[in-house]
Amino acid sequence: MELIIKNLSKTYTNGVQALKNLSLEIPKGMFGLLGPNGAGKSTLMRTIATLQEADNGAIDFNGINVLTQKQDVRKILGYLPQQFGVYPKISAQTLLDHFAALKGISNKKDRKEVVESLLHKTNLYESRSKNIGGFSGGMKQRFGIAQALIGSPQLIIVDEPTSGLDPTERNRFHDLLSEIGENIIVILSTHIVEDVSDLCSNMAIINRGELKLAGKPSQLIDNLNGKIWEKRIEKSSIQDYKTKHNVISSRLFAGKPLIKVLTDKIPDSEFASVAPNLEDVYFSTIN
Repeated sequence: MELIIKNLSKTYTNGVQALKNLSLEIPKGMFGLLGPNGAGKSTLMRTIATLQEADNGAIDFNGINVLTQKQDVRKILGYLPQQFGVYPKISAQTLLDHFAALKGISNKKDRKEVVESLLHKTNLYESRSKNIGGFSGGMKQRFGIAQALIGSPQLIIVDEPTSGLDPTERNRFHDLLSEIGENIIVILSTHIVEDVSDLCSNMAIINRGELKLAGKPSQLIDNLNGKIWEKRIEKSSIQDYKTKHNVISSRLFAGKPLIKVLTDKIPDSEFASVAPNLEDVYFSTIN
């Protein structure tokens, strides 16, 4: 099971080139797609989900031409977009039953079994009779995954699924995604590095429509061993450090900037070597 993207390009009518000859191979399991806002992630996800056309290129999923065999793709696809609408005055159980009917599950008994199974899987069974308009943000996201799982899809796309969730709901959502991604392809499109670090066995970073880096998170992190240096500095000197060194990130610590520099040798005696993480991979790639 593999999703193969070759030389995919997309330019919008306003002249923005969202994808630039992008090629990528996505294997079975959880796959993280990282990039800043405007990187082209959502354009790529919508194209894979058959919701928009590419200018050129090809996408193949197990012998299915994604760009031309749209109905075949939709039969095996589950999709949770960044923004999805629900009917707020309808219960979760009723709406899932409606979605199951639209997905082609015509037998009422079969739909009931499918809906109840999904409600249990997403920990929404006790709230099945509540109107979705009263759900918390995390509950709505879990409902979104429930509808995406109807029909036992082989490919699931989730776009920025944990934005706005509190830590408890985020952890619960992580557990759910991890379970789902064991035997199918789940593409997690996000700008939250920690989500990819926690969940994904493979990943890619895109920026300005181009593929910048791809591989296993652990290997990409190992490639930076001995190359990340950290130092607390005065606010007034941060621009000077950025001019002289390859500063990949900075954050405030106890009121002072804490900078990280990427280099093969120590920048000066006051820098300390630190173990790299996936955030360092991300910032060193998009900077």
